Amino acid sequence: MSDAIQAIANAKIGFIGAGNMAASILGGLIQSGLPAKQIYVSNPSQGKLDALLERYPDLNTSNDNGYVAEHADYLLLSVKPQKMALACKPLQELDLNCCVISVAAGVGCQTIEDLLGKGLPVIRSMPNTPSLVGAGATGLFANQHTSEQQKKAATAIFDAVGLSVWVDDESQMDLVTAVSGSGPAHYFLYMESVVVAAMKQGLPETTARQLAAQTALGAARMVQDNPNLEISQLRRNVTSPGGTTAAALDVLNDGKLPELVAKAVNASVVRGKELAEIASKPDHD
Repeated sequence: MSDAIQAIANAKIGFIGAGNMAASILGGLIQSGLPAKQIYVSNPSQGKLDALLERYPDLNTSNDNGYVAEHADYLLLSVKPQKMALACKPLQELDLNCCVISVAAGVGCQTIEDLLGKGLPVIRSMPNTPSLVGAGATGLFANQHTSEQQKKAATAIFDAVGLSVWVDDESQMDLVTAVSGSGPAHYFLYMESVVVAAMKQGLPETTARQLAAQTALGAARMVQDNPNLEISQLRRNVTSPGGTTAAALDVLNDGKLPELVAKAVNASVVRGKELAEIASKPDHD
């Protein structure tokens, strides 16, 4: 068992929802050493549960959300924001004794308390899809009822599939969603565009894809490995005056790429707030 997972070594982890994100997180926990028998999963689709059981036969699975909630020390609500109220409905009659972790974009701590009861320890999380390959980035915020031990446990859960960071102000979670939750798609679009452009110039697709992916990976690694260097300085370090890189950056800046990215981030923030409104309606299904 990894050192990071020690904070939840004896805990029971529950998942309501068995989609890709839940599967990646529970898979990361098991790979880090948490026994599958300590994990509980519910989902309306038996097919998804059966698929998980094929990989992890010791999992506890059910179509009953209440069954999972009653067994969990940490309960991850891994459902779409539009389905949050419906997923929580079977839990409202239970006397919950667990830390609830929302894994839904835009769904705040107050919404979870309104749905499940005041005074519950609630953590709002925003993981992203690279969690599927153990390279996720997750933002976390805890309400005032959450203990330090519970925060350490949440860190352990999400560190099992990448990197987790805490924010002090819940309003920042909408920005976390825009930067890391939606962020992979931004980078995919850029890489996709580079590959298409290279192919139009005659480079084979396989070659263009390999180079684009490795270049993105390398650039990200340089940012992570040089925390004391501004990203703008790393950019300047590879930009010779009058060279090929400068020519490309001139085009990107002339096209107002920074302003376009700012608009994209803002659009994600606005949509996150809209989803929060939808999730907060108890009668929504």
